[in-house]
Amino acid sequence: MFDLDIALSIRKISIALIPMLAGIVFHEAAHGWVAYRHGDPTAKQLGRLTLNPVPHIDPMGTMVFILTALTSPFVIGWAKPVPVNPRYFRNPRQGMMWVSAAGPATNFLLAIAFAVGYKLAAGSAAIPGMPVSGVQEFLIAMCRAGVWINLTLCWFNLMPVPPLDGSKIAAGFMPPRMVYSYLSVERYGLIIVMILLATGLLGKVVWPLVDGSVGLISVLIGL
Repeated sequence: MFDLDIALSIRKISIALIPMLAGIVFHEAAHGWVAYRHGDPTAKQLGRLTLNPVPHIDPMGTMVFILTALTSPFVIGWAKPVPVNPRYFRNPRQGMMWVSAAGPATNFLLAIAFAVGYKLAAGSAAIPGMPVSGVQEFLIAMCRAGVWINLTLCWFNLMPVPPLDGSKIAAGFMPPRMVYSYLSVERYGLIIVMILLATGLLGKVVWPLVDGSVGLISVLIGL
């Protein structure tokens, strides 16, 4: 039983690993790219405009990924935030909103890409008499996980809890006098997220949004 549990755990992590790496790396690179397009060279100068996962990996985010991959119905994690200097932007408030939205938007597009991959990989599996290889089974499972993981990353990061992306988007709509007090909660952000995760409140908020998005994408690509 113990060996079986280990094997199942390794399989779950291996299925989720590539979608998760793609999700967090593309997410952070998108932040940096949009910031660069708005005139901020900081991410480029620090070598963060790359799809190489090594500069992006955050130890705590990796630990949360492993924990949720093994124990939770949904998987989350995060990378090191890409540094952004809004002083380079012509309109700092608007620029930060675009930069912040770029990451979740990229995750949504990745979810669509994985859904297309799932449709292609699962297509021949639905043909009667067509044998399904172990590699094909793995690809089907990985693409399915890629849809759920990237939609989870999308909606998780859109939560208005500093320092998540949703807080910076929300700050763009607030009166300037409120923004400093609101974003000052950032120092407690990780604690808040861990409490929400431990109490199950995070899943109650994020899961319906993810589930609804899966349904929408399924309709869009004809799954």
